[in-house]
Amino acid sequence: MRKFLWLLLFWGGGLQAQTIWVSGAVEDSVTHRPISGVVVKVMHDTASVITNAFGLFKIVLPTATAGLLLSQDGYLSKQITVKKYDRLLITLSPVRIIADPVAMAKARSRMIHSSNPNYGNVSMGIHSFYNETYGATYENKFMQTAAHPLSTFAVDVDRAAYSNVRRFLRQKAQVPVDAVRIEEMINYFHYSYPLPAAGNTMALYSRYANCPWEPAHNLLQIALRARALDTDSLPACNLVFLIDVSGSMDTPNKLPLLQAAFRILVNNLRPADKVAIVAYAGEPGVVLPATAGDQKEKILNAIDNLHAGGATAGEAAIRMAYQIAVKEYIPGGNNRVILATDGDFNVGLTSDEEMEQLIMQKKESGVLLTCLGFGMKNYKDSKLQSLSSKGNGNFAYIDDLEEANKIFAREFGSTLFTIARDVQTEVWFNPALVKSYRLIGYENKVLPADSLSEAGYSGGIIGSGHCSVALYEIIPRENSAGTDSLLARVKISYRDPQDTVVRYLPGIIPADLTTFDKTPDDYRFAASVALLGLILRKSAYCGNGSTGMVMEIARNALGTDKGGYRLEFLKMIKMTRKAKR
Repeated sequence: MRKFLWLLLFWGGGLQAQTIWVSGAVEDSVTHRPISGVVVKVMHDTASVITNAFGLFKIVLPTATAGLLLSQDGYLSKQITVKKYDRLLITLSPVRIIADPVAMAKARSRMIHSSNPNYGNVSMGIHSFYNETYGATYENKFMQTAAHPLSTFAVDVDRAAYSNVRRFLRQKAQVPVDAVRIEEMINYFHYSYPLPAAGNTMALYSRYANCPWEPAHNLLQIALRARALDTDSLPACNLVFLIDVSGSMDTPNKLPLLQAAFRILVNNLRPADKVAIVAYAGEPGVVLPATAGDQKEKILNAIDNLHAGGATAGEAAIRMAYQIAVKEYIPGGNNRVILATDGDFNVGLTSDEEMEQLIMQKKESGVLLTCLGFGMKNYKDSKLQSLSSKGNGNFAYIDDLEEANKIFAREFGSTLFTIARDVQTEVWFNPALVKSYRLIGYENKVLPADSLSEAGYSGGIIGSGHCSVALYEIIPRENSAGTDSLLARVKISYRDPQDTVVRYLPGIIPADLTTFDKTPDDYRFAASVALLGLILRKSAYCGNGSTGMVMEIARNALGTDKGGYRLEFLKMIKMTRKAKR
């Protein structure tokens, strides 16, 4: 090793002084032997080199500080931050060679997560709570802008966490921390941002104000509004209802509620639509072949005759549902599998990662996925969340008939009709004004930069008329007032539902700071929801926040409360107060 390091120092000394560079050696973390053929790439730049037979590399940097990504077959990828003239000794951890393709898929999944040290906050573990399972998430940390100016995350408007949290509060039960996904709580509500101009897919909005729970910090809101399809011109639907009728669904808040929810959906179908139903317990079976939407009585009879009993053959049922959806595929239409279950798969593939790989294969058919969660005590939120995220899909939790009405009647278009897929937001923060930043929520949607073109990464979906909101808590740089007018740049990347071409929506966020009480209702209400989420998560980032502060902000920001959902939120705040006593 001494000779190895001497070679490194000698080799690095011959570079020209005027060039900004780093040099390094890469070794195996177990054997400490040099690794040749490692690809070393400067992030957000075209520069890349390969380590030589001694594991050595030298690379020119575009700036005095940069990020490097190191990758090699058989090893976990690694990201590091370097500064000019560093001489580095870097270790890579080997991946155990596994012949089984499912196990190999797991390894790739772990590699994807390990290659993102910007956050390092998503665990592959599963937390159990009263036999309900939730994917373990760890809050996004404050990122130093000088080292990591770029923040990238997948955009969607999943809302399952809000109604699930509401269910716990109504039952006066403890809310599991991992059940609280703050972005899903924020995006549960309607916001009044204008629709995009004619001919545009989406419109971008932002607002920057001081943070109510951390007076020394600021709060940036970024809102993405999708165009709304005309109800009369919605494309024809090819739907496959994939309904869990296993023994675990035999309670009033599961199969009976599920049947009521689907009745609401069927009443909104048109003659051009068609529906097939696959029910699964011990074995999956076709309850109803593809049937025109105007044959409502036939469809409703099939739903009403479902009975629960048996084990849950989730894997085989998913394969059958996709097979039918592909067979009945409508070019240019809305082709979708709607999976309704408590997520308690126990026959066939059962781990989240295995199910993810299956869904990722199936989404290439062009069929989208909607996951609907039902029930309690053995509800598997972790499975449904992972399936929807990997299947170009959306995810909701139905805890009562009102929620079913919201999803399938009031928000029929936005639930079932996709405007854009693989949607990602990339935010570049100006280091001259922003000392550090923290994305609130979206922990399981954080992505490495430039991930749209990389295998294994995809964004979310945006439905007709949807509004997706993200919040960043920002620590401003001291004495930066008046030095620059640009706070951040935003780039939204997406694909049209029937197209593979990547499209972009760029945006500029000016450093126009206003006081919190002068911001619009939508801004303040979203902030109040975020703060309640922080409190429910027992977050270290609550600052001076309290349920009293949440109530005061929300009560004064009700605005136009279509559907009365914001008023209901006030009740949830009261329930949270009682639960904390």
